[in-house]
Amino acid sequence: MPRPSQAAAAADTTAVLIGRFQPFHHGHMALLERALREADRVVVVLGSAMQARSPKNPFTWEERAAMVRGAAGDQAHRLHFLPMRDYYDDARWVKAVVMGVHAVAGKGTKITLVGHDKDATSYYLNRFSAWHLVMEDRRANVEATPIRRVLFGGAPPAAALAVLREHVPAPVHDYLQAWVELPFHKSLTDAWLNIKAQREKWAGAPYAPIFVTVDAVVRGDDRVLLIRRAREPGAGLWALPGGFVEQDERLLQAAMRELREETSIGLLQVSLEDAFRSSKVFDHPQRSLRGRTITHAHYFDLGRHTPDVQAADDAAEAQWVPIGRLAEMESELFEDHFAILDHFFELSALANQAH
Repeated sequence: MPRPSQAAAAADTTAVLIGRFQPFHHGHMALLERALREADRVVVVLGSAMQARSPKNPFTWEERAAMVRGAAGDQAHRLHFLPMRDYYDDARWVKAVVMGVHAVAGKGTKITLVGHDKDATSYYLNRFSAWHLVMEDRRANVEATPIRRVLFGGAPPAAALAVLREHVPAPVHDYLQAWVELPFHKSLTDAWLNIKAQREKWAGAPYAPIFVTVDAVVRGDDRVLLIRRAREPGAGLWALPGGFVEQDERLLQAAMRELREETSIGLLQVSLEDAFRSSKVFDHPQRSLRGRTITHAHYFDLGRHTPDVQAADDAAEAQWVPIGRLAEMESELFEDHFAILDHFFELSALANQAH
């Protein structure tokens, strides 16, 4: 029997590159080049794929795929893109990545994971024990966070792009040159400057602050109560009613107060208390751009009742939304609020069908 050709053998191998690529820069390019050397097929896993636009996630997964494809040039045909949502749960996220890669490569394929030890967030590379891990030397002084700070720091776009020219591949620079002309750039710049101003208020604290917040998940007649945020961060996005805990409050009282302040819900306090079912802490370190923010989501079930609501305080709009529609709204929801709703209503399967 003839031996398989070298090209055929390579086709049976797959390299995996995982990142957010917000945006794709020279450090990412070095990893991509290594992945292309390791295998004929490269699966590029695009993290935070369904997040709403924000200064941390300014580019959609389709826009990031276009950047990577442009940077790859004549090797782009060897790339397969796998958009991946943020689960804020390591085990669920790893399982989803493995299933997605195997759907592209096949279960019997040899898989090589390519990465580098960037910082504490690189721990995820060790969660794929069945894959061969190849660590590439890190390219110094190239990170996406400082690039985003330049891009949304308030400087004229031409000046910002001039600074970034040496940090991103030429095709990505060309892409960004066109992208900054879109309306998103101005709104994201405003959002980033707002967050920066908030952070500066705490710059003199002896320790980095940890914020404690509450959110109200209110169900009635197979609908959930959402607000549209009126202010930054997340102005215009849909969110759960909620906010910061005051000094003299218990968590449940804080959740009910924020619910009333933002929705003017037509319900007696005792009725709300009777409707309370459970609470869940959401504490992922990266869940909020404002800084380390731990929220306590409180679930209320009103049965078939949907009381009148009216937006107030920090809310521009308050609305009862069918639970069946939430999967379609994933990219319109603030921070990790889809993950919170997913916990209570198991939305991921519906969301996968929607996308």
